[in-house]
Amino acid sequence: MFRLGEKAGRVVRRPYIAMLQERNARTGFFERSEFDAVLAHLPVDLRAAFEVTYILGWRVKSEILTRQWVHVDFRSGWLRLEPGETKNDEGRQFPLTPDLRAVLERQRERTIAREKTTGAVIPWVFHRSGMRIKSFRRAWVTACKKAGIPERVPHDFRRTAVRNLERAGVPRSTAMKMVGHRTESIYRRYAIVDEAMLKEGAAKLQILHDTQQGPASNVVRLADAKRLGSSSGRVASTKREKIGPARRGKLSKSGGKIMVGQGRD
Repeated sequence: MFRLGEKAGRVVRRPYIAMLQERNARTGFFERSEFDAVLAHLPVDLRAAFEVTYILGWRVKSEILTRQWVHVDFRSGWLRLEPGETKNDEGRQFPLTPDLRAVLERQRERTIAREKTTGAVIPWVFHRSGMRIKSFRRAWVTACKKAGIPERVPHDFRRTAVRNLERAGVPRSTAMKMVGHRTESIYRRYAIVDEAMLKEGAAKLQILHDTQQGPASNVVRLADAKRLGSSSGRVASTKREKIGPARRGKLSKSGGKIMVGQGRD
C-alpha cells in the first residue's frame, strides 16, 4: 500500500516495517531405500513420473506431469522445459543420464503400446490410460503409509535432488540451473546437510590432515645438530686418547684395520 502511494506521489517516504523471520523451511528428503519403498506401492501409471522426479528434483504437477514427447530429445539427450513453463518463467533442460534415459525409453514403449491399442496419439509422457495425470494425492498418501514414512510430501524430491547433486560434487551454479533455483539463498534452503554428508566431510578432512603431516621427517634442527656434533667430537677425541700415538701409527699403515695374526700392544 505504501509503495503504491509512493509511486502515485501521495506518500513522501515509506515507513520502515521490519519483516518477520520465516521459519517454514521443511527438512524432509528421501534416502534411496525410502524412495524405493514408496515406489513399490505406487500405481504403475505413477511410477515412471516419480522415478524421473527423484532424479531431476523438478516440481511434480507443473514441471513433470506437464511434459510431452516433444520435450524429450532422445537423439541429443535432453529433457526440456520451455520458457514460461517454470515458476521463474525461465526455460530449463536436463541431460538424459543413463538412468533417466532408461526410464523415459520404457515409458515411450508403454505409450506406443497404448497408442496401438486405442488408435489414438498420446502426447503426454506420463499418462493414465492415455490421459494427462492431474491428481495423485490419494495414491501418494497411501503409498507413503504402506512404506512406513507417512510424513513425506512430493516437494521433498527437490531437497533430495539438491542433496544428491551436492554429494556428487556438482558445482553450485550448475546444480541451481539443473534443479531450477534462481537465487543461491533459495538453493541453500534446499541444500540439506545430513549425518552421512557430515561424516564424509570429516573423513575428507582427516585425509587432508594425514597428507599435511606426511612421513616422519629426517630433518634435524640446527641446535640439535650442533649438540650432536659436539658430542661426536668429544667421543672421537676420547677414542684417540685411548688408542695412543704408537697404536695410531700402526693403524694408519694398515689402512685403519687390524691384520690377522697381528698382536696387540
